[in-house]
Amino acid sequence: MQIIKIIQNFVLFISLVILSFLPLMVAFGDNTFLSTNTWYTISSLAVFLVMLIRPLSDIFPEIKILRKLVILRKSFGVLSASIVVAFMLGKIISPNSHYLSSIFTVEYWSIKNYAIFAHLGDITGFILLITSNNLSITLLKRNWKRIQKLAYVYFYSGAIYKILISGSRTSLVAIIIITTVVIWAFILNRKKEVYQTLEIG
Repeated sequence: MQIIKIIQNFVLFISLVILSFLPLMVAFGDNTFLSTNTWYTISSLAVFLVMLIRPLSDIFPEIKILRKLVILRKSFGVLSASIVVAFMLGKIISPNSHYLSSIFTVEYWSIKNYAIFAHLGDITGFILLITSNNLSITLLKRNWKRIQKLAYVYFYSGAIYKILISGSRTSLVAIIIITTVVIWAFILNRKKEVYQTLEIG
């Protein structure tokens, strides 16, 4: 458990560093560290792990390590969203940027070039990032869990965008895996609820 906490804190630290420096790199065209595609690949992998860990822990409760890994969902979710938000911030602070005003245009949400999927990922990533803290949990109360369900929109919109734009087989496999384990876990949890209701009755 101590190792998991160390990993969690390290990933959160890396996320903070990314938010501090990546927007400047994006705004002023400094891609010498990692390419844009590499950054988004890291983000995709992180959110894939977020979506995978919880249902797997429900499907295989006898594997104790999976339950312990659930705590890492928050940090990897922050990592993924930090990269997406960092690129958004980079576009906002770029010289002569019109990014903020473009959000309220029809073109921004157009199906042309599949922009709607990319921007759904951007907006939901931003919402998930700013609510991934204890203050938000306290203020939002029950609504916090509802907001966190935007993770599904975030994951699927990003994966679908990559499939449509580049024909990414990796993203297609990711969608199949996540959809399968989520439905599997849902069915198992529903069965447990039915059994518990029958036992109480």
